[in-house]
Amino acid sequence: MTGSSARVDGAAARLDATTEPWPRGISRQATMRISDVLAALGPEFGSISHSKLRFLEEQGLIHPVRTPAGYRQYSPADVERLRFVLTEQRDSYLPLKVIKERLAAMDAGEPAPGPSPRLAGGTAVVDDGARRVWTAESVAEATGADPAFVADLLQAGLLRSGPGGRLDAGAPDVVRLAAQLAEHGIEPRHLRTLRASADRQVDLVDQLVAPRRHQQTASAQAQAATLAAEVGELLARLHATWLRRGVESLP
Repeated sequence: MTGSSARVDGAAARLDATTEPWPRGISRQATMRISDVLAALGPEFGSISHSKLRFLEEQGLIHPVRTPAGYRQYSPADVERLRFVLTEQRDSYLPLKVIKERLAAMDAGEPAPGPSPRLAGGTAVVDDGARRVWTAESVAEATGADPAFVADLLQAGLLRSGPGGRLDAGAPDVVRLAAQLAEHGIEPRHLRTLRASADRQVDLVDQLVAPRRHQQTASAQAQAATLAAEVGELLARLHATWLRRGVESLP
């Protein structure tokens, strides 16, 4: 094989690798109903709903197949695109516009960030930890924290328990971060003002999205959730910028 032939074959191979949208190598046979998609993603993304799926479809992030009767059907590949979108929203607070640009780049052949798709052959790999019910005891065990320290966080209002003593999914992160701060002499009682400030910012976001959330259309409900996530991230970044600049200016 000549050098020019090798180059041509290599270019053809790259073209073949990028003609299929991301994720590649996963079934695109649309046999899953909306209820199947919710069952696959619900344990990891508790807020996923029919309206959220329809909104993401309206934004051009997924393209389910329509049956002759008008019902939406999804493929395992569609579920992985949804998982990527929801993860980027939840973990990185990225706007949908940015997520859509990332998907387009991945469709064009750029490597996807993070772990490989979690569906193979149409069978979901379920993370049992995503469904875990957190309590003060289980958080202490998972993080290696002293149960008395977790109790102090609860007493200070940094952790809040619901029915049956359940804590939200972010409780382990709060405990780990608070434990690291405690190593520098920052005790839970010192963090009360920080929690109060975060609560006020949540109230601000709530006021902003309330008009959309109170609408009864599925699209408006989904837009409210997306807007809340994006504005919340902007507020967090603004706070972090002020904090960093303030620390840098210390004598």
